[in-house]
Amino acid sequence: MIPDAFQLRQIGIIRSELKDIDDCPHQESEDAPEAWIEVDPAYSDALEGLEVGAEILVLTWLHLADRSTLRVHPRGNPENPMRGVFGTRSPDRPNPIGLHRTRVMSLDPPYRLRVQPLGAVDRTPVVDIKPVLSGDR
Repeated sequence: MIPDAFQLRQIGIIRSELKDIDDCPHQESEDAPEAWIEVDPAYSDALEGLEVGAEILVLTWLHLADRSTLRVHPRGNPENPMRGVFGTRSPDRPNPIGLHRTRVMSLDPPYRLRVQPLGAVDRTPVVDIKPVLSGDR
């Protein structure tokens, strides 16, 4: 059981040209634009060791998602049969955590990184950043 004190902390925010959830790509491979991740200055030391060219996983809180949704038409297409959200990448789900694989294009010390691609709406909260590890690590 998860303790009542369970909390997520926002460590940053997405700055993107995507202003509406309907403009976001359904998959990371669908030409998502570049974006900026602004890390809260209190967490800037956590960026140490991150380098331009690194692949990272960005975990976001999809704050515009419908948390009451349990089943969806994949890709929002009503011609697709309904499926449970745990079998889809829909942002609508009980805990709308987004997982975005992207690459660091530039670092703007002490707390901004430009990444591409990133299909998240402007002002989406960031809850974590993790490096993509190769199989030899």
